Amino acid sequence: MDLANPARLCLSLGALAASHVALVAGLLGRGPRARAVLALLVPPLAPIWGLREKLGLYTGIWIGAFALHVVCLIAASIGR
Repeated sequence: MDLANPARLCLSLGALAASHVALVAGLLGRGPRARAVLALLVPPLAPIWGLREKLGLYTGIWIGAFALHVVCLIAASIGR
């Protein structure tokens, strides 16, 4: 059994979770706090509102971590 795939999945999920928390924290400091709470509960809203609030770096990291996690999920489902 190859342990690389579960490790990649865990690391990519951790990167996504960390970037999501950072993006929500950035949203918490700007605008209505209800949006930050809602973005915490509905993750796809975080990058949308992050771009609107000019949190480009956090949003870019979130999108990159999401793309990495999707690639790792696909690789794990294929079995590579």
